[in-house]
Amino acid sequence: MNIQTSLDATAESLLLPQPYLLFLGDTTERGYAKTAFGLRDWAPEKCVGEYALPGATVSAGLVSLTPAEARARGARSLLIGVANSGGVIPESWIPALVEALDAGLDIVSGMHMRLADRPELAGRAQRLGRRLIDVRHPPAGLTVGTGRKRSGQRLLTVGTDCALGKKYTALAIARAFAARGVDADFRATGQTGIMIAGGGMPMDAVVSDFEAGAAELVSPDAAPGHWDVIEGQGSLFHPAYAAVSLGLLHGSQPDVIIVCHEPGRTQVLGSPGYALPSIEDTIDLNLRLGARTNPAIRCAGVSFNTAHMDAGAATALMAAESARLGLPVADPIRGGDAFERLLDSCLA
Repeated sequence: MNIQTSLDATAESLLLPQPYLLFLGDTTERGYAKTAFGLRDWAPEKCVGEYALPGATVSAGLVSLTPAEARARGARSLLIGVANSGGVIPESWIPALVEALDAGLDIVSGMHMRLADRPELAGRAQRLGRRLIDVRHPPAGLTVGTGRKRSGQRLLTVGTDCALGKKYTALAIARAFAARGVDADFRATGQTGIMIAGGGMPMDAVVSDFEAGAAELVSPDAAPGHWDVIEGQGSLFHPAYAAVSLGLLHGSQPDVIIVCHEPGRTQVLGSPGYALPSIEDTIDLNLRLGARTNPAIRCAGVSFNTAHMDAGAATALMAAESARLGLPVADPIRGGDAFERLLDSCLA
């Protein structure tokens, strides 16, 4: 699969130097290292090893390398593979990050704090000609959406809520399309997806007026048979994150949507008192609003995150929901016949 190609000059500023040395800091909480795990699972060929500080107890299972050793093996950047509370760059990391710069590596970060806000890093990078790349900050020069219909085919993952599998669904579908011989790109719209793909657009950091334009930029004109599989963000029903979901929906102009859902979740994440919408309502609202920029939009099926269920229960539930909804329902990570039917529906 050819990932993240043909972005224009504005998006070029977000293309990342690969391969990476994954930095795990002094992390002791596995949940903080989901960026490193995502890269290990979906882009292992882009990871030459990992580098952790004394006291770290979390590992991605890669070979342990110093920055100099990683550079000798072809690494071009040290990528911060953890996201701590508050997204800060602690003082304890600075010597290791300086060591990476001295070894000839750029630094890639998805933290809220900008790398250049640490004067020790900014000064050293400038003297050495190294890049400090903050993935969670959009490029300059974004424009508002035009609504112009672009060539090529597009699929967008949408959700009943946030944080339930839109990225993994898009990655799995893009990979499966490629395995079938379909010309497809995964288009990243969040920090971990951007690091996996090597480029993309941090939609949750784009000013609201430019959301649709940023989405147009991340999925440009393409050949008629080409598919852009676009990572969704948030949910149209989320009281905090609906704005990014709507801008992405309008700007990406999907021909196909896949609704992502976690069975058993009843409340909107981070918003107690807000009930999760039904799958049917999620399909309906996305199709009605998406039709504004692509009247031919359709829903090809539903992706379930069944990681918390045993295989038998998950299979039975997905079969029952498929019969009830009249659409393919599958867990892309489990794969199987249900996922093949979902792919058939996407490409129909």
